Amino acid sequence: MRLVKSLIFIVILQSSTVLASVDKLTQAKVDLVIVNKSEAKMSIYQQGKVLKTYQIAMGDAPQGHKFKEGDQRTPQGRYVLDYKKSDSAFYKSIHISYPNEEDKLRANALGVSPGGMIMIHGQNPNSELPPEQAQQYNWTNGCIAVTNKEMDELWRVIEEGTPIEIWP
Repeated sequence: MRLVKSLIFIVILQSSTVLASVDKLTQAKVDLVIVNKSEAKMSIYQQGKVLKTYQIAMGDAPQGHKFKEGDQRTPQGRYVLDYKKSDSAFYKSIHISYPNEEDKLRANALGVSPGGMIMIHGQNPNSELPPEQAQQYNWTNGCIAVTNKEMDELWRVIEEGTPIEIWP
């Protein structure tokens, strides 16, 4: 009987810890987002501590920096999440401030358009794959995709003006 009570106590304690961490995420405000393209991961931070890490999908050609419109690449560098779009074609979206001045100069020197409208967004509404399976493939045009449930979390904790670093 004592063992059963101990096990019940442990389960209750673990459940309350999980609920507390979920509650903490919903109350937190992110001060940095870091994307690691080579690992297909995006982490949100508050005061130097990782709050959560997400599996992401990117463009069809994720390696390397985005140089021009239509190259299917996700940019690399430091940008700002500068506005939110609730009526996005891919559920909700948060805009990344690509292209910055350096990106524009590089594209101009190459005689191409740098492109734009790079977002963190939810799922493709036309996909026949379940959300978790879709996240195993790079299917965007250079954006960063998460599931709709994850996008709802990000929507709550990311404010306009939050910096984002996109690493190779």
